[in-house]
Amino acid sequence: MTAKFPGQKYSTAGAFLADYASAMAKALNSVRPGEVDRAVTAMKRAIQADRLIFTCGNGGSAAIANHLTCDCSKGIATNTTLRPRVMSLSATVELVTAIANDMAFPEIFAYQLKNAARPGDVLITISSSGDSENIVRALDWAGENGMTTIAMSGFSGGRSAQMADISLHVAAANYGIVEDVHQSLMHILAQYVRMSELPSELVQTLRF
Repeated sequence: MTAKFPGQKYSTAGAFLADYASAMAKALNSVRPGEVDRAVTAMKRAIQADRLIFTCGNGGSAAIANHLTCDCSKGIATNTTLRPRVMSLSATVELVTAIANDMAFPEIFAYQLKNAARPGDVLITISSSGDSENIVRALDWAGENGMTTIAMSGFSGGRSAQMADISLHVAAANYGIVEDVHQSLMHILAQYVRMSELPSELVQTLRF
C-alpha cells in the first residue's frame, strides 16, 4: 500500500495543490504500461469484431464509466473506420433501480450482462477499492461467460485486480487521485485507439 495522502493538514490550498499534483503524477506512473497495451489490444479486437464493450462503476466511478461511452463511441470513431459499440451499465437509472429494488443491489451489473453480453465482448470495471460487490459479481460472471475483463482499481486493488484478465491498478490511497487517474486512463485508452488508426500527418493536425 502506498503512503496515505494527505498525511497532514495543509495551511493553504496552494500547498495542497502542489503535493496533490505530485501524488497524482506518481499514481499515474504506477500503472503498468504493458497492461495498458493489453487493454488497447482487447478493445481494438472487440471493436474490429463488432463486439460490445461494457463498462460500469459506482458513484464517481459511474460518472467515469458514462464518460467512457462518449470518448469511445464518438471519439474513437472520429476520422477512423472504427465503429465502437460501448454501453455503460451504470447509465440507465430505471433499470439499475429496478434490479436493486426487486432483486439485490449487488446484482445491478451482472444481471444486465446476463441479458446483453455475449462471449467475445469486453467488460471494463471502474472501482477505487476494487472490492465493490456489484463490480466483483460482474467480473465473475463475465469471466465465466467468455468475456475479456479489464479492471481499473486503486488502493490495494481488491478482488477485481486479481480477477480481471487485465489489471489497470493505480497505486494510490486517496479517492480523488485514484478517480483522477482512472479518468486519465479512460482518455488514454480512447485517444490511443483512435490515434493508432490515423496516419502520422493527420495526427499532427487534429485535436485530441
